[in-house]
Amino acid sequence: MSGNNRVRQVHRWLSIVFTVTVLVAIVAGLQEKPAEWLYYVPLFPLALQMFTGLYLFALPYVARRRADHTAREA
Repeated sequence: MSGNNRVRQVHRWLSIVFTVTVLVAIVAGLQEKPAEWLYYVPLFPLALQMFTGLYLFALPYVARRRADHTAREA
């Protein structure tokens, strides 16, 4: 499995983890007096997902730039 495929797989799993943590935070928030830090728990997988998403977003642009650069050298 190449590095790009691993990043895609991690990104997919992070989206599942993020969804589950948001649902848990919502259910726990419906309790009488929820802890304040509970609402910050989904931010960690969301931050990781942001970095993997930015990497995946930039992939086509970097690949195109590399292809243009190698075409000019040949």
